[in-house]
Amino acid sequence: MPSFIFWGPPGSGKTTLARLVAKSAGMEFIQLSAVNAGLAELRDGIQAARVALNSGRRTVVFIDEIHRFNKAQQDALLPHVENGTIILIGATTENPSFAVNAALLSRAKVFVLHGLADEDIVRLLERALSDKERGYGSLDIEAPKQVLEAMAQTAGGDARSALNALESLVQATPVPKGKKPRVLDIQLFKKLMQRVNMHFDKTGEWHYNAISALHKSMRGSDATASLYWLARMLEAGDDPIYVARRLVRFAAEDVGLADPQALILAVAVQTACQNIGMPECEVHLAELAAYLARAPKSIEVYRAYGEAKADAQATPNEPIPIHLRNAPTKLMKELGYGKDYKYNPAFEGPVDQTYLPDKLHGKKYL
Repeated sequence: MPSFIFWGPPGSGKTTLARLVAKSAGMEFIQLSAVNAGLAELRDGIQAARVALNSGRRTVVFIDEIHRFNKAQQDALLPHVENGTIILIGATTENPSFAVNAALLSRAKVFVLHGLADEDIVRLLERALSDKERGYGSLDIEAPKQVLEAMAQTAGGDARSALNALESLVQATPVPKGKKPRVLDIQLFKKLMQRVNMHFDKTGEWHYNAISALHKSMRGSDATASLYWLARMLEAGDDPIYVARRLVRFAAEDVGLADPQALILAVAVQTACQNIGMPECEVHLAELAAYLARAPKSIEVYRAYGEAKADAQATPNEPIPIHLRNAPTKLMKELGYGKDYKYNPAFEGPVDQTYLPDKLHGKKYL
């Protein structure tokens, strides 16, 4: 069995699957959390694996939140993974391409897990209600389908969150007198769960995927999708100032000269977000996102500046034409600075004059 990494959102079963794999393979199982385990705990686990290996038993070392291990800690795992002392199973909510060292990643397979579907979470909750040993099967509890479906939707694919919500609702539901069942109430559940469990990490992959989806929706002139992705980001707790800053960039990069008013509106919305904050500024961001989506698009300036930047980097020492130079001193004037410069307002019509270095003469960006 190779070492591998489970990559998936919270509550998708990474730890459970790791335990099942070790159990089905008949291996020892050592669980560490990168949040509170250091090199000392790691060495202890590897030593225990050596002892087990001498007895003919392999060991799975499971490291939860492996992306929180620093480079030195991840490097410490390498020789023991390579020589077979341990079989590493890592779990992470972050993209392993960015969160795990390349050397370690090359020695492990990556399995992508997804959040559970609503119908799967409903089945999970039904099992928890009927299980007499590990659930509420010994209690007389009635759970209407709409309550379980609401729990599933609120959990956002997170099984752990759904089970915690069920536990909270059962504990908050009063026990009726007599032999009547304890009925779980949808209104009580809504009071308990004031916020949907939306996945968000402002430094993680979801954050950048979401802003990418917003950008591409506006670029594609889809105002509906633009408002949806904006709402997803704001409702998940993303920073409105960050969103506003990205929209200011979009106004110049993607709308550009096709509608210069877009940049003025974008800067005004950024100021509004800084002054009044959430939740009031959400309507300003929504107006801007819809405006940018509907606006005509032009990347002429964006492309032109890219070409100009490339030329500037390729000709960093090209002299400035002498007629364009400033001449604040007598010496500069004697050297010819500013000589033969044609002051455009003094002429009627076009002026025959060059403004680029000689190497770029005749160049056109726009």
